[in-house]
Amino acid sequence: MAFQVPIATSRSSTGIPTSRLAVWWVLASEIVIFGGLIMSYLMFRLHHESWSYEAAKTDPWAGGFNTFVLLTSSLFVVLAHHAAENNDTKKSFRYIWYTIGGGGVFMMVKIYEYSSKIMHDYTMFKSVFWSFYYTATGLHGFHVLCGMVIMAIIAQDVKKGKNLHRVEAIGIYWHFVDVIWIFLFPLLYIAK
Repeated sequence: MAFQVPIATSRSSTGIPTSRLAVWWVLASEIVIFGGLIMSYLMFRLHHESWSYEAAKTDPWAGGFNTFVLLTSSLFVVLAHHAAENNDTKKSFRYIWYTIGGGGVFMMVKIYEYSSKIMHDYTMFKSVFWSFYYTATGLHGFHVLCGMVIMAIIAQDVKKGKNLHRVEAIGIYWHFVDVIWIFLFPLLYIAK
């Protein structure tokens, strides 16, 4: 007996594909989480002059490099989606893995940053700034890791030529991860 696509993923009363609608619902909840975190950060930042001293201890070169890596990985996921739309599963599979590789590089840079900060006693409990730094970048890193795992699962389907519409869904999620980093990078690394 052949596997049948569940009705919930093959119909849509809104005219919007169900997977796309589901991703947008997830992202709406994520916007609330990150929006609250960023607004709290800004409110504290405006009332604590010592934060400029603390922020000067972050590494803008590492943050800038990570920005470049994430934006490049976003290009790869766009290319993966384009290839999937043209039923070029080999290219789509390859670009998805390039995107995962970009996420891996991002995570390695974060590990380097965290270890160098912790070695110099800039831990999560040193000050309110460092609590925000580790919470925001850690939560973002968790989202990068989740995106990488989901992409690896989707890549296996793409390799088999199945569920190519999921490439668009994970691409939307990955762009959201990039947008969040574009907010975090200047707040945590540049605005001193």
